[in-house]
Amino acid sequence: MDGGRHAERRSSRGSLHGKSALTCPVSRCSFQHKKGIPVEIRDEHRIDAPVEKVWAALNDPEVLQICIPGCERLEKSTDTDMSATVVLKVGPIKARFEGSVQLCDLNPPCSYTIVGEGKGGVAGFAKGSADVTLTEQADGGTLLRYNVKVDIGGKIAQLGSRLIDSTARKLSAQFFSKFVSSLDKETAF
Repeated sequence: MDGGRHAERRSSRGSLHGKSALTCPVSRCSFQHKKGIPVEIRDEHRIDAPVEKVWAALNDPEVLQICIPGCERLEKSTDTDMSATVVLKVGPIKARFEGSVQLCDLNPPCSYTIVGEGKGGVAGFAKGSADVTLTEQADGGTLLRYNVKVDIGGKIAQLGSRLIDSTARKLSAQFFSKFVSSLDKETAF
């Protein structure tokens, strides 16, 4: 009887044959992986552009490729699927990550969930999800909120959670600085 409860508890956490799974309601958006160092970042950014314009930019591969630090390639294969190549340096380790991203729980132009994974060979892996919401502000601007949960493993994980966390926050800040700048340039024309 205890074994049944234990198995039930295990399955409610998304465990499958000793591996955890990040699952989106859309069945093709699920990933199974070994656990690494968990990283969670919650933040919000005020953007001086209407929600529709921010939504369009968040779904434009050309804008995203410019804004994602180290992004060499970003290709959209469907409205909800993208693949990318990103070169990142975390401490002394520099790696090229090949990855895939799916957009799930789409509620245009208000919110979606991004589920993705990237593999950097012996350097490691990153797998996770981000919940993104856009809220129209009284002055016509947009409040973008996000909650990112990622597991990082391999040699990069051996560097420790503090370095990984500070690098993730730095990369996030770089992305939003470029993203807001790209929207400002677009608005100026």
